[in-house]
This record gives sequence, structure tokens and C-alpha cells, in this order.
Amino acid sequence: MNNFSGHIPFFEENTPPAHDKERSGFSTCALKEQKTYKTDYLKQLNPEQQQAVMNIEGPLLVLAGAGTGKTRVLTTRISHILRSGFASPQQILSVTFTNKAVSEMKIRISELIGDVVEEMPWLGTFHSTGAKILRRHAELVDLKKNFTILDSDDVLRLLKQLIEAEELDDKRWPARNLARIIDSWKNQGLSPEHISNSDAHSFGNGMGRKLYRRYQNRLKDLNACDFGDLLLHSISIFQHNPDILREYHSQFRYILVDEYQDTNTAQYLWLRLLAQRPQDQHINLCCVGDDDQSIYGWRGAKVENILRFEKDFPSAKIIRLERNYRSTSHILKAASHLIAHNEERLGKVLFSAQIKGEEEKVKIHSAWDSQGEARAIGEEIQRALRTGHALNHMAILVRASFQMREFEDRFVILGLNYRVIGSPRFYERMEIRDAMAYLRVVTQPADDLAFERIINTPKRGIGDTTLRILYESARARSVPLFSAAADIIETNELKPKTRSALRSLIENFRRWQNMLPNTPHRELAEIILDDSGYTNMWIEDRSPEAPTRLENLKEMIRSMEQFENLQSFLEHVALVMEAENNENMDAINIMTLHSAKGLEFETVFLPGWEEGLFPHQRSLDEGGRSGLEEERRLAYVGLTRAKKYLHIWFVSNRRVHGLWQSAIPSRFLDELPAEHIETIAMKTSYGGYGKSPF
Repeated sequence: MNNFSGHIPFFEENTPPAHDKERSGFSTCALKEQKTYKTDYLKQLNPEQQQAVMNIEGPLLVLAGAGTGKTRVLTTRISHILRSGFASPQQILSVTFTNKAVSEMKIRISELIGDVVEEMPWLGTFHSTGAKILRRHAELVDLKKNFTILDSDDVLRLLKQLIEAEELDDKRWPARNLARIIDSWKNQGLSPEHISNSDAHSFGNGMGRKLYRRYQNRLKDLNACDFGDLLLHSISIFQHNPDILREYHSQFRYILVDEYQDTNTAQYLWLRLLAQRPQDQHINLCCVGDDDQSIYGWRGAKVENILRFEKDFPSAKIIRLERNYRSTSHILKAASHLIAHNEERLGKVLFSAQIKGEEEKVKIHSAWDSQGEARAIGEEIQRALRTGHALNHMAILVRASFQMREFEDRFVILGLNYRVIGSPRFYERMEIRDAMAYLRVVTQPADDLAFERIINTPKRGIGDTTLRILYESARARSVPLFSAAADIIETNELKPKTRSALRSLIENFRRWQNMLPNTPHRELAEIILDDSGYTNMWIEDRSPEAPTRLENLKEMIRSMEQFENLQSFLEHVALVMEAENNENMDAINIMTLHSAKGLEFETVFLPGWEEGLFPHQRSLDEGGRSGLEEERRLAYVGLTRAKKYLHIWFVSNRRVHGLWQSAIPSRFLDELPAEHIETIAMKTSYGGYGKSPF
């Protein structure tokens, strides 16, 4: 739980408003002249939406359930404030999370007010708004107004320099991991002096904190900041300069926040500083969000922020938007029944705005294994196509990215177009491309592209200089890169350490090539990835992506058993990679549940509802009950993506870490109401579905 009340200053509002030099084409006078505007747009709202738009005085939390018109309410509220003359565009602060959301809001507001909003200077993302504030007061945090905002590549280069300067082992202190930890600290609103010695991420002897401090000092030397600093520096400016904070209090007559359930600690503190006033002063704050759709705890979002809104603002009003315009009654009642098992929630029950007619219940299917699951879903999609349904209106939402591989392979066989949203396709993932490169060199040593990709992956001390020497030698003699490397290790052209590393790699490839005729190809692939050090590289990697990359490698190896030999597997992958993946074609959508938030489809397939996969075991191990509740919210998000048809699948057997295991149906299946589900061809010995140990 956040505890910032002791750090937030309260001031008398006796200073004049800050005058923004940026003026909008929509002037205050023009707004006041429009007091006789038509209110037809209000008639398009339901009663709860109208309340959310018209209640513009005081703190307000709009609990907007899935498909209840959240964006319409937010944009209509801003338009109402503008058209009523309650504020000019410069006096409205409205923040959200993505540039896409900002663009959509501007378009909708322009449509509602009947004029182009040329400038709403304070409608933006958290980071863009933080940058605007920071540029105004940069000197207060030892920066110049023309400071540079570093991207992720710049940050990594800078951290690598610091790690080298400290003479640390970059394998034990990888820059990518340090960047992630520093970003996590900044998301928590923590500057280096606030990192406790007991912080688990501060490394041994406080080295993490030391590197963080040196990183921040180096940023100032460069007149630069990273994305986390945009809010962290703004918070510091507000806390140490009450006169400046008072100016923004006076300027922003209305504050609106979208997706409040996704805010992290730093965003919460930044907003609270801008919104919190002395008890005798008024604040017009509107936060829109849905605690039941808070699914980003793994990247710092705090569901507690929305849950404690009434505590932060005791006079707050809560309006619930429960009228859903997306899904059928069966889908909504199933979703509401499921999410009601969460204890940490404010509570609401969605109901359908649709006229009830012939509706299909939520269908639950089972299959023997993941291959059968993909086959059956493929058949279901083909049946839907024959009855006039479009692929674009269907989606497969998975809990883990490794699940995608089975569907991609199956759809290539069936000739079904598909697109992967929010992440690369399975065989396009970095770790899969690396593994495939090793296999390609074993079967075809003349594959220069594959050899170049893995010659220093994992790191062997074979850098660009060595690679340039190899290329020059290969070109001069018209031989493949592998042959040039095999020859050059017999000379003294390379430094001893580099020559030794390259010799070891070449000898490994020769050994693997000798094993190719008599070793099962799946077993050989495991040997190659283990002996090369590639698997171990990800085992030792402490980044949050590492476990997923290991899962994907195991899934790739598992898939090889379907093919006669290594060559046929590589040919299959080449065919899969050739499959089109553009946005314009009619194609079924495949994505993770996290990527699906905010989207909707006529038909949704939810595979892999088994214990350990969904809810994911890592979430249960690391988060306990809170981890389980976030997994349940993720299930709720999945259910509420469907408009008409919803199919949930579980399998009886799934390969885990290379071994077949009996799968237990997810406990979430037991939490669905019997009257709204239909069980299809259930073939399982389980009396119920999954049972919760919590």
C-alpha cells in the first residue's frame, strides 16, 4: 500500500494562475459564448454515463466496466467542460498511457465540440506531460531546458560504461538487468538516497544503489534523463518548491485520469501532488478505471491506487458504469461470477445492453493434449468460416507466448491466415532465431548468415574485429565463413584468447555434425543448445523475460518430434515464416491475454485453462493471494473480449519442461456459473475442475 500522505505538502491557494504561453485556438471567450450550445450529445449517453459527465465538481471515481463506454464518457466530459465555459483547454489536465489513446481522445473531442481543438497543451501521456513540466523547471534539478531524453539503447550503453568503469563482471551484472531494476525503483518513486540497504534489488554491499547514483550523476553530466526521470524529477520539483506546485494547482481547474487502475507508485504520487489540496479548497478530479482489469502488477502497476481512492479523497463520489454494449448476457454473467471471487475489489456487476435473443452459452471444451487442442480449434474456425464468419473477427488469447507455436503450425497446415498481435510470431522470437541458427549451421555449414548470428552468442569474446578478419579471409578465398574460421584457427592471425574461443566453437560444430546421422534430431537439438552454453545463458539471466524464453526453447524442441529429421523441421519453419502477417488481410488474431486488453472480437478462443499455466504458477509462487487475484482479473479480461461466442479449452496432458504431465483443469473453470456455461465433449476423470489452495 502506498504511504505518501506524509510527503505531500498542502498549501494555501493564494497565488495567481500560471500563464501558459501556448494558447489554444479554442479561446475562453469563445467557450463562454457557446453557453447556448445544443446538448444532443448528452442524450446519446445512458443515465450512468450522463452522471459521470455532468458531475464535474469535486473528486469523482468512474468505475467503468469492460465495454461500458469509458472513452466516450471521458471525452464527452472534457467536451462538456469546454462547451459549458467552465474552463479553457489550458486549464484542463488530462493524462492517459499511450499516444494512440491521446490521438483518439483529441479526435473525439473535436467531433463533439464541432471544432478542431488545435491545442490542448495538457492532454497527453504521463511521460509527455511530465516532460513538459520538467522543461519549464529543469534548472531546479540541475538540468538545462534542452535536455535529451534517452531511449532504451542509450540507457544500456551508458550502464555498460558504468559497469566497465567499476570493473564488474558484465555476466554477473548485466546492463539490461540493471536498467530494469533502476526503472523499477523510479516507478516506485525512489531516488538513489531512498534505496534501503535491505532492498532485495540493491545487490550485494549496496552495489545496485551505488550504480544507480553514479548513473543519475552521469545523466546530469550529459544533460539527459531517461523516461523514469520525467516523473521522478517532476515529483522532486513539486515537493521542494511549493510555490511552483501552487501555480499548477491554480492553473489546472480540472484533472482527468484514464486507466487509473494501471498507475504505478510514481504516477500516483505525481497525480496526488497535483490533485491534493488543503481541506478547505476544492479539487475537480475525475479518475476513470476498472479495478477488475488491473493486470499489469508485474510491471509496477498498483491496484491499491484505485482501491484507496475514497481514502485519499474522503468526499469522493463513485459512479459505476455496468451497462455493457459489447457482450451477451451469458458472457457477462460468467465474467461477473468469476471476478466476484476476488476479495480486493470495489465491486460491480455487468449487464448486457443488448436485447436478449438467441444466445450461445460460454462453451468449455477439453482435448487430450495441446496438439489436439490446436486441431480442434482449427476445425471450429473452419466451421465458422463456412457459416459466413470472418477471420478478422476471431481471436485466440493465450496465457503464455509458447502456446502460440502449436496454433501457428496448425494454421499453416490448414491454410488459414493468421496474425500475431503485440509480440513477434513464435519463430520470429530472438531466442528461437538464435536456436534455429545453430541448427542451420549444423545441417548447412555454408550458411553465413546463421553462423554470423551465433558466433558470439552467448558471448565468447569474438567481436567485430575478428568477424571482419573472417569476412576478408572468406572473400579472398571464396569460401564460406565457417570454412574461413576453421582455417584461421590454425594460424596466429588472431589473439590467443579469441583463437581458443573460436576453436572451441568450430570443434563443437564438427562434433554435432558427426552426430547428425545417428542421433535423434530432437535429442541433438537439446545437446547443441546445452553444449553451446545458449540454454545456460538464459538460465543465468535474471531478466523477467528469461523464463519465457526458456519456455519457448523447450516448446521448439518439443515440436521437433513431429518431424522425421532436422532438415524437414527446418523446411517447415521456413514455410511458416513465409506466411503473410499483414494488417489488411482477413486473418485470425493470436495474442497473449495481456495484449488483448482494450480489444474486442465476435468470437474468442481461450486455450490452456489448466493449473500452473492459468493461473500461472510463477504468479502464485511470487504473489500468493494477490498473484492469484491478478490472474483472475486476467481471466476476466479474456472473457470480456468476446462479443457473441466464447470457447474455453483445457487439455488432459501437457508437456512441461520436456516431460509429459497430467494437467489439472484450472480452478477458474469451477468459478464459472453452471447456468451460463455448456460443457462440450468433456473427457476427463476429474470430478470438478481445479481446486484453489488459497
